[in-house]
Formats: sequence, C-alpha cells, structure tokens
Amino acid sequence: MFDRSLNRVNERLNRTLTRNQLLQQATDQTRWQLRVSRVVIYYFYREWKGQVIIESLSQSEFSILGSTGADDCFNGDYAQRYLQGRILQITDIEASDFDPCHLDFLRSIRVRADLVAPIIVDQRLWGLLAAHHHEVRTWLAEEVEFVRQQAQTLAGDLQLMD
Repeated sequence: MFDRSLNRVNERLNRTLTRNQLLQQATDQTRWQLRVSRVVIYYFYREWKGQVIIESLSQSEFSILGSTGADDCFNGDYAQRYLQGRILQITDIEASDFDPCHLDFLRSIRVRADLVAPIIVDQRLWGLLAAHHHEVRTWLAEEVEFVRQQAQTLAGDLQLMD
C-alpha cells in the first residue's frame, strides 16, 4: 500500500516537472521571439483566481513570479471573452480603456504594452500566456499570431498531459 502511494506521488511529481519544463520553454521561446521584458503564464487555480507560475525575463527586476495579480479586476466578463478566443493586444496601457483597478495593477508591475492569449484546456480557461513590455510597443500581426499559436500549442500539450 505504501509503495502504491509513493508511486502515485512520484507520477504526479514527474507530470508537474514535465509540465513546468514545457511551460518554461514556451515562455523563453516567446520572450526571445518577441524581444520583450517579460513573458508569463498566469494559471487559474479556481474560478478567476490565479497566479503567475512561470516567467521568462529580460532582467531579474521584472520578476512577478507568484503574483496573484489584481484578482478583483478579473471577472467573468473578461474570462468569457478569453474563452471565445480573444487575443488582447495593447500598444500603450495609458491609452487603453482598462478599468482603473487593472490599469493600476499593470502600472505596478511595469507593463506599458501587453499581449495576452488564452490557454484553453477542455473548454476551460486554464490560464493566460502574457507578453509584457515596459515601453510602448506596437504589436505586429505576426507577433500576435505567434502568441496565439503558442497558447494553442500549450493548451494541446497540457490536455495530453492530464
């Protein structure tokens, strides 16, 4: 009985390590491709509550690993748009129509330009792949498409792992 429990724990650890390696590779590749300050995976551990579980940084000062974000700002309306495949691309958050709550949060983590794609697993919003840049930036169509494809690839890989 003890051996069986230990095997289950080991299997779960191996899946988690493999998952985290996959997510880290994707964030590193995305940051390198886009040449941005930071790329993160924001994972929803329950309905619209989550945290940054993986990040790739151009400089350590941009780290927000473990951040739960502005949970009160993210609600069912945002989630519904992402579930419908919305890709958020903001050239300059200061010129956006974000709620003040969300805008203040983005300022606090030094985001000026934002590109976000949903990671949808089993028709559920598993998380977000977000590229942040600390300066105003116009996102090219091929960059937006690259992030969309990365998020879809991650979703497929995560679904296979479960």
